[in-house]
Amino acid sequence: LNIMRTLKNRILVLICLLMVTSSYATVFTFTDNYPKNPKIDAINYTFKIELSDETDEIVCDLTIDVRFLGAGVKNLRLDLINASQELNNKGMVVSRVSSKGRALSYSHENDVLNIKLPSPSSLNQRSEFSIVYKGIPSSGLKIGKNKYGDRTFFSDNWPNKARNWLATIDHPYDKAMCEFIVTAPNHYQVVSNGLKVEETNLSNERRLTHWKQSVPIASWLFVLGVADFAVQYVDTFDGKSIETWVYRQDKDAGFYDFAEPTKKVLEFYSNYVGPFSYEKLANIQSNSVGGGMEAASAILYGDNSVTGNRSIRWRNVVIHEIAHQWFGNAVTEYDWDDVWLSEGFATYFTLLFIEHEYGRDVFLEGLKSSQERVNTFYEKNPNYRIIHNNLKNMKNVTSSQTYQKGSWILHMLRGLVGTENFWKGIQIYYQKYKDSNATTNDFKRTMEEVSGQNLTVFFQQWLYKPGALELSGNWKYDNKEQQVLITLNQVQTDGSLFEMPIELGINFKGDQHQQIELLQVKEKSTVFKIKVKDEPENIILDPNSWVLMRTDFKKIISSSSL
Repeated sequence: LNIMRTLKNRILVLICLLMVTSSYATVFTFTDNYPKNPKIDAINYTFKIELSDETDEIVCDLTIDVRFLGAGVKNLRLDLINASQELNNKGMVVSRVSSKGRALSYSHENDVLNIKLPSPSSLNQRSEFSIVYKGIPSSGLKIGKNKYGDRTFFSDNWPNKARNWLATIDHPYDKAMCEFIVTAPNHYQVVSNGLKVEETNLSNERRLTHWKQSVPIASWLFVLGVADFAVQYVDTFDGKSIETWVYRQDKDAGFYDFAEPTKKVLEFYSNYVGPFSYEKLANIQSNSVGGGMEAASAILYGDNSVTGNRSIRWRNVVIHEIAHQWFGNAVTEYDWDDVWLSEGFATYFTLLFIEHEYGRDVFLEGLKSSQERVNTFYEKNPNYRIIHNNLKNMKNVTSSQTYQKGSWILHMLRGLVGTENFWKGIQIYYQKYKDSNATTNDFKRTMEEVSGQNLTVFFQQWLYKPGALELSGNWKYDNKEQQVLITLNQVQTDGSLFEMPIELGINFKGDQHQQIELLQVKEKSTVFKIKVKDEPENIILDPNSWVLMRTDFKKIISSSSL
């Protein structure tokens, strides 16, 4: 059922892309340099991997299950980094490719494994291929000592480094199930995606561990952790295990740290967004990442994530990575150009949980901190836009704007369509694209259908264009006309103009009720006249913090008010 839903959703994504009208073509661009083949759908990867303490070389026997969504396909293209002198002889060497026991012709050049099919594919043909290779990973799988000097093996696949050790379609548009069947010295525990279905001691002090992920995910979310772990089965959520995997030396501190707030976060996103997609949730200490990495069902955190004091910083990292299980993992961007659908969403939904659990003030502090980072980045990179335009260098796939400005864009969208419509749209979007892929235009269309608003201008100015909104303005009270005059000037220097509704809060002395007015800002300079019952004590621009902008707004004493 999951496979058929995924297939259906992928076809819908392709149809939607073809239906984008020419009027949107120059704005909503969903291309990159990766050679996609929509006629090939990887269903499942089974990696049989041998690890050793004597060498960093891994040996892999891969079985890949493929469905051909179109007829006439002659080659299966996979990503796999070649062994080379440039990598100090690291990389992978393929020794055999076969199907149904029959050896197949293949080439392995320029980090691409190209397999010639026995005959051109037929529509909906299902085929399995076996690939045997070995080598020392130059990246993607970190083999070395952790902070305690113990040997460990940890994956580091983001964003396209899985190809350094796993032969895959290494791009987010193709999602597949996976199995890791790992043979390693028996003093290690092994953790991966999904559920552990076998653990067997072998001869020569070795152990086989088999993990199976039954929900399709993108290749960067494949995970492997091999170390001397202390493991705690903390709790369950919706019948699924919540687990902690930390270095044995950090057992007590790690079990204490990761016990909170994992279950509360799972409950919040499940209630407000939709059902959790995976078979378990494991928090794992590792040495392959600095902060966190949201691998599906098995999240990696850095060496120093265990503090023993449940620090706020690492608490927020845990919330962020769990938010990714919904956005980035279950709903995955079809193209790297749309990476904000992962990072911007996880950043904002972290704040939404913080607002729910720790209060409005902490939420607003988070927004303010994000705005400061947006401003700092903009000063150094005034031409940066959130949606990439055919991203060429994967080193540039994310920035603080992808996270913080992306988060603010969702917050402004919530203010624009209303909180009720925002949550309704999020739930529909998640339900429709869960365990599949989506584009920014898919999200835009969903929010337009829910709110009944045309959001083209909003998405264009905040996502597809650079720039920042800066307002300079003033207000004065006209006693004769019983009104206030509001002057607002857009003073950004890049020539851009924004169209945004902005709230105005008018306060009166001795009255706790604040008069709220909505100003439609779209011109370079605009004067608004607002009737009031008395002279305001003060007037606040954007009193509820809905708009990402810099402001200089003050009162002018006019002669008529004297």
